[in-house]
Amino acid sequence: MLAPDSFGTGMDWLLDRTVESCSIGVAFGQSSFTEVDFADDVSVLAELLEFLVPILETIGSEAASLGFEVNWQKTKVQALGCREDMPLTIKVQGQDVMVVEEFVYLGSLVHSSTGSTCDISRRSAITRADMQSLENQIWRSRLATSTKLKLYNTCILPIFLYGSDFWAISKTDARKIDALDQWCLHMLLGIKWCQFVWNDDVRRLMKQAKLTAIIQSCRLTLFGHIMCMDDNADAKRILLASPPADWRRQLGRPRITWC
Repeated sequence: MLAPDSFGTGMDWLLDRTVESCSIGVAFGQSSFTEVDFADDVSVLAELLEFLVPILETIGSEAASLGFEVNWQKTKVQALGCREDMPLTIKVQGQDVMVVEEFVYLGSLVHSSTGSTCDISRRSAITRADMQSLENQIWRSRLATSTKLKLYNTCILPIFLYGSDFWAISKTDARKIDALDQWCLHMLLGIKWCQFVWNDDVRRLMKQAKLTAIIQSCRLTLFGHIMCMDDNADAKRILLASPPADWRRQLGRPRITWC
């Protein structure tokens, strides 16, 4: 236990010395956020690229004093929202760091559009592939339907639900999610696409809640955990933060209704 604790202490010291001591970060309401870190995975937040590059160079220099080394090949820069006039790469300590539109952070796909549609599509593709890989061994076997349903809820649903607590789901996304769930239940029951079976009948037979309802339950559970945190926790601060008094919604039609 000593080695992980020493590593975590070193990372905290490094971030306090390089990131939190500088006037960078993004502001939301009256709060400012400088970084998000989990073990050795760190996301540094800045409102301008001109502020980000010096901080990355400082992190690289200070990390060397602790025996740490920044992997610049795995380091990515991403502009959330508008990506106009963004270079393809930037130079940090003589190394090329790519500017990307999307990347996977802690298992979830982060897209520059700040939406969840891309991550939902990625998770749907992974779920479909895993369902098809088990078609001959499990779904077409002589196992009882109740056993197949337990295997589906235990082995398949967690693959799709990973990171779903943070999704911003539109009505279009919700329809695609429930369609995926319906497709999985049809495969579980051995119902072919050419057979005319009502979706409500399948749902009634399996006694399975809709996947969007399961996601909503997970989100409410996460909300309860966050509200029990200390008031200074970043997760609670960003959840309860309010926009400035002079904030106004951008011109144009609002996005599709969110659920």
